[in-house]
Amino acid sequence: MATLSSTIFIFSLLILATFTSGCGPCEPKPHPTPKAPPVNPYCPRDTLKLGVCADLLGLVNVAIGSQVTTPCCSLLEGLADLEVAACLCTAIKANVLGIVKLDIPVALSALVSACAKKVPTGFKCG
Repeated sequence: MATLSSTIFIFSLLILATFTSGCGPCEPKPHPTPKAPPVNPYCPRDTLKLGVCADLLGLVNVAIGSQVTTPCCSLLEGLADLEVAACLCTAIKANVLGIVKLDIPVALSALVSACAKKVPTGFKCG
C-alpha cells in the first residue's frame, strides 16, 4: 500500500508540474510596431555641397548593380537611408541643385536610388 500511495503521489506531482509551470505566464509576446520616420530628420552634411547631385538627374544609363562613384554619392557615403533622404530633400527644396521645376518625389527617389540607397517607407519630402 505504501508503494501505491507513493506512486500516486509522484505521478500527481509530475502532472501538476507539467500543467502549472510548462510555459510560465503563457502570454504571447507583443510584436514591436514599426517606428515612423522622425518628423524632422537631420542631414549631417553641408547641403550646399550637394549641388553636385544635379548631374545624377541627367543620367539615363546607370547600370543596375554597378558601384556608383559620383561626387554626390561620395558625399553621402556612410549615411543611413533616412539621412541620405533628408539631405537630398533639403537640397531639392533649397534649390541647391539649380533646377527650377522638379517633381520632388521623383527627383528624390532617382537621386537616392542612384547612390544605392532607399527612400524609407513613410518619408515625406515637402
